[in-house]
Amino acid sequence: MAIDPQFDENREKEGTHKGHDVWGPVEEPEQLGIHGTHVAVDFDVCLADGACLEDCPVDVFEWVDTPDHPESEIKADPVNEAQCIDCMLCVDVCPVDAIDVDASRI
Repeated sequence: MAIDPQFDENREKEGTHKGHDVWGPVEEPEQLGIHGTHVAVDFDVCLADGACLEDCPVDVFEWVDTPDHPESEIKADPVNEAQCIDCMLCVDVCPVDAIDVDASRI
């Protein structure tokens, strides 16, 4: 299932992680929610193939450990989402549509 592009309307903000918002539900380790707002990654969909990290020209993403998560034990975390230039390369290369970029959510 792809990321919900209206997550900021359909989900509650659960807190922050490394300077960006986390949108629920969060119930570790099975449910980790959506990380980021302008650049959002659904950690429950992300399978950590690394394409977004490789293709991002401004290094928005860093690996973060997510032990015991059923999809993968690492995730692409948008820790530098403020650097995003809205090129949409990460959205285009994500094989599971786990990423949504929307400049109106800045």
